[in-house]
Amino acid sequence: MVSRNSTFEKVVIVGGGGHVGLPLGLCLAEVGHEVIAFDTSEKTVDTINSGVMPFIEEGANELLKLHLNSGKFKASCNPISVSQAEIVIIVIGTPIEDHLSPNPNSVVRAVEQLMPYFKNEQLLVLRSTVFPGVSKRVENLISKHIPSMDVAYCPERIAEGQAIKELKSLPQIVGARSDRAFLRASNLFNSLSGKTLRSTPEEAELAKLFTNAWRYLKFAAANQFFMMANDFNVDYEKVRQVISTDYPRAYDLPSAGLAAGPCLFKDTMQLSALVQQNFPLGHAAMMVNEGTPGYIVSRLERRFDLSKMTVGILGMAFKANIDDTRSSLAYKLRKLLMFKCADVLISDPYVRDYRLVSQSEVLKSADVIIIGAPHAVYSELDSEKEIIDIWGIRNTSTLI
Repeated sequence: MVSRNSTFEKVVIVGGGGHVGLPLGLCLAEVGHEVIAFDTSEKTVDTINSGVMPFIEEGANELLKLHLNSGKFKASCNPISVSQAEIVIIVIGTPIEDHLSPNPNSVVRAVEQLMPYFKNEQLLVLRSTVFPGVSKRVENLISKHIPSMDVAYCPERIAEGQAIKELKSLPQIVGARSDRAFLRASNLFNSLSGKTLRSTPEEAELAKLFTNAWRYLKFAAANQFFMMANDFNVDYEKVRQVISTDYPRAYDLPSAGLAAGPCLFKDTMQLSALVQQNFPLGHAAMMVNEGTPGYIVSRLERRFDLSKMTVGILGMAFKANIDDTRSSLAYKLRKLLMFKCADVLISDPYVRDYRLVSQSEVLKSADVIIIGAPHAVYSELDSEKEIIDIWGIRNTSTLI
C-alpha cells in the first residue's frame, strides 16, 4: 500500500456522466483535482451542469453543487477536453451481446476514437470492466502511437448507491506493467482512500470478474436454498438467521432476492466466454437467479387462480434504495405475471416509468402484493393483503 499524495492534477473522465464515472469525478474534485466529466449525452451533461444528479447516489447531490460552484468540476460533450487533462480515465459501459458474449473491442474502439485528442506524457486509466487481454491491446495501441503515455487498469469496485463512501474507504487495485504507470495511478487513487494494491493488468482484469461472479454465485446459492426451504414449507430467512448469527463461517450467507443489475450477470457471462463457456457454476447460477421470478409465479399459481386476480409489485429498481432499473428482474416478474393475471400494478418511489402507479393504488387494488426491490420504505409496510417478501425485509415470513 502507498500513502496519500498531495499532488492534484487535471482529470477527464470519459463516460463521466454515468453511475461509475460521475461519483468518481465528484470525489476527485472533493480532494482537490480539477475534473471534467466527458459524456456524449448532451441531456446528461446539461442536467449535471445545472446542478442536478441524473440518478440517485447517496451524498452526491451536495458534492455536485459544491464543486460546480468551486470550479473544480464540470461536465462537457466536447472531446477536446481530453487533450486538456493530465490524466484520462475511461469508464464506458461494456455490455454483453444478445448471445451472452462480451464485446472485447468496445474499449479499444473508444481509445481509437480518442487518439487524436491524446497527448504526450498523459496517464490513461482504464476503469471499465473488460474482457481479459483488453488492457494489453490498449497498451500495444498506445505504445505504437503515443509511446510516452502511461497506461494502467484500475477496475471500479463500488456498490451503486454507496459509491461516494466506498471510494473514500476501499483499497483500489492498480494493474500496471511499469513502475511509473503504477506510481502515477496510485498517487491518483491514494488521494481518495490512501490505499492501493499493485497487480498486473491481467490480474486486475480477472480480479474484477472474479469478484462479481463470486457475488452472483453467492446470491444463486441463497436463492436455491430459499426454493428448497420453501418447497418444504420452511422459512429460509429463519434458517439463514440461525446459521449466520455469531458463526463466522456463514456470516456472509445472503438473503434470497431478485439478483440482477447491470454487472453481476454480465460479468459472470464474460468470465464464461473467457473459458469457452466451460464455467458450469456460472451457468447454474444464471439459471437459478434468472429463474427466481418464474419460481415465485409458479408458487402463486399453486395457491391462487391468478387469471382472476390483480397482483401488485412494489419496487422495480434492481436493488434497494436506488432508481436504476437496468436488468431488473422485477420487470421480468411483471412480464410473467401479465401473462397469467387479470392485471399487474407496479410502483416504486424512486423509479421513473410511465407505467407506475402510486403505492396507495397498489395496496388498494391488488389482491396479492410482491416486494420486487427491498427499499427501506417497505420495511414497515402493513396491509391486510398478503405480501410476498422473499427478501425478508419486513422481518416476517418469506414463505410463498
